[in-house]
Amino acid sequence: MAYPMIENNLSNILMIDGRLVSSNSETAMEYFEPCYDTIYYETVRIYKGVLLFLEDHLDRLSNSVKASEGFYVDTKYLRFALLNYLNALALGEYEGNMRVVITREHTVFHICEANIPSKEVFEKGIATNILQWERVAPHVKIFRTEYKDAVAKKFTEATPYGMPYEVLLENKQGEITEGSKSNFFAIVDGEIYSATNDLILIGITRKYVLEALQKAGLELRYKTFGLKQLMDPEHKVAVFVSSTPFDILPISSINEVQFDSVNDELVIKIQQMYKEIVENYYEQHKND
Repeated sequence: MAYPMIENNLSNILMIDGRLVSSNSETAMEYFEPCYDTIYYETVRIYKGVLLFLEDHLDRLSNSVKASEGFYVDTKYLRFALLNYLNALALGEYEGNMRVVITREHTVFHICEANIPSKEVFEKGIATNILQWERVAPHVKIFRTEYKDAVAKKFTEATPYGMPYEVLLENKQGEITEGSKSNFFAIVDGEIYSATNDLILIGITRKYVLEALQKAGLELRYKTFGLKQLMDPEHKVAVFVSSTPFDILPISSINEVQFDSVNDELVIKIQQMYKEIVENYYEQHKND
């Protein structure tokens, strides 16, 4: 099944192959239609009008292409064009997401829907459920039909604590590896764990979570856990996810199992260190 290059668009003005184009124009229409080429994409958080960690997103985009079709991606040009596009939109201190989409032939930028958690969500944590799914080549970020459909279906399935805010992926061994659009972390008896890099899409936010851990004097260990292990009353457990829109978001439940992650001292400390990193990036790039 083919997908369009533009989905969930919020922009009246798009940038297509370096040109500003009205989203209602004849030129734009074909990009809303299914595309049969391989589509590579990044979703970049716009934080107070700044494209957060843009260079990391473009490097990952280039690496996704290298791992698949191998055509040249000019990341310096993409950065230049994205900043021009953002300036042309004149959004001020906008909060949202920028979608960067490329194929071998075309490049499209547009503002897309953003699920940025509210203060209340951070304070209460999120409900999640589990999908048994192992991603093919998880480090390559392209549209995959079966995966998108399976995740979308799982998001419609209510948990005992409400609709899921994120879907967690479980491997054949019954271990949670990552979220559908996030990286997954477990804190067990004061030690912080996550899956090894080969099992997951290495999130941009994950890189800065590791930096936050260092700032907090903490160390990441590599191990995956099943839900039964995480619910063991013999251990103190907190769980959270990280991603471009989520930042660091505590999990309050997985399926029917509850966790008091929002009150965990280490989760709070990591959130604080990460927020400092984001603010430092903003200060360095607010005049780009």
